[in-house]
Amino acid sequence: MEAASHHLTRVISHGMGAEPVISDWPALTSAEVARILRHYPGVGQPLRLEWHSPRPFSAACVMQTESGPIIVKRHHARVRDVAALGEEHRFVAHLHAGGLPVSTALPTEEGATALADDYWTYEVFRLAAGVDLYREAISWTPFSSSAHAWSAGHMLARLHLASQGYDAPARAARPLISSFTIFSQEDPVRPLQAYIEQRPAIAEYLEGRPWRGEVAQHLLPWHAALKPYLDEFVPLWTHNDWHASNLLWSDATPAAQVQTVLDFGLCDRTCALHDLATAIERNIVEWLAIPQRDAQLVHLDLLDALLDGYATLAPLTARQLRALAALLPLVHAEFALAELDYFHGVTQSPQNASLAYDTYFLGHAAWFHSAEGQRLLTHLQGRADALEKN
Repeated sequence: MEAASHHLTRVISHGMGAEPVISDWPALTSAEVARILRHYPGVGQPLRLEWHSPRPFSAACVMQTESGPIIVKRHHARVRDVAALGEEHRFVAHLHAGGLPVSTALPTEEGATALADDYWTYEVFRLAAGVDLYREAISWTPFSSSAHAWSAGHMLARLHLASQGYDAPARAARPLISSFTIFSQEDPVRPLQAYIEQRPAIAEYLEGRPWRGEVAQHLLPWHAALKPYLDEFVPLWTHNDWHASNLLWSDATPAAQVQTVLDFGLCDRTCALHDLATAIERNIVEWLAIPQRDAQLVHLDLLDALLDGYATLAPLTARQLRALAALLPLVHAEFALAELDYFHGVTQSPQNASLAYDTYFLGHAAWFHSAEGQRLLTHLQGRADALEKN
């Protein structure tokens, strides 16, 4: 956080809960954006700064320029350096070449798609086509209509088809990447230990905690149910943050369709079912409402619409649906650890680190034993049963 003193203005941001918080990172200023855009000669002169993003892990804004509106996104170098953004940009370029409607990073005058400056790393995009319908929606809030869920599922299948043939290796150990390297293994204990050792901040946080016993209690039973399917997962580069707020829409109506796919910051080499399970976790369960007793937290109508939209291009077999149900209680786990790495090692927030580990890493897995969690898994099994009968 050593660079934070350079800029004192903060914006209201999405936090780990339902209430807005002060952002971790200083807001971009007009002068800062103008300085960065000098490296992008095709953009023209900046005119006015129009909007600050409320997303929590970086700072971003819309700047109106002579050539139109531009998105400028700034990361702390400990979170994303030029090499890390290059991993994302190359995947997006592959998807773009395959016809997926994505926003590609603009090159600097030297041809690079990311720029290092002081403690920061920047990326710049044209404002993509579509309505930012879920701009204020925080993670773990559902689609507002079944039509939106269907279109999101359809577009996710398009992404998986466009991703085929992209054979880059999995990303390096970095904060805030949603990987699938632990519970994709027959014995997850060894890769979990390796994951922690590669990230000193996590190792430090877990010192003195009985984390091995906690993992054995809350996560390993789910992994036992997943084991029969592990050999069937085909590696694929995936989005890994498929939430309605990372999509731009054709209009602001309940019938709107996805027009552009955004925000590949969590992308990595996982598999298609991991990405689909992430989409279910992000959009179908109202995690932030869990403290409310007797609340129906699972939107099965949206789940069916999401899966129906996906199946128009990539139909799932009954066995794949059962594998999806087995994967769902674990799909959050590695990103929860990646958030722990970020909150303990970068922003140094004890409260958020505890939320990442206790509430997210352990708590979400435990929730699937609840009545609502079981209702969700049973519904997926029911879809598989129905397929087998037809």
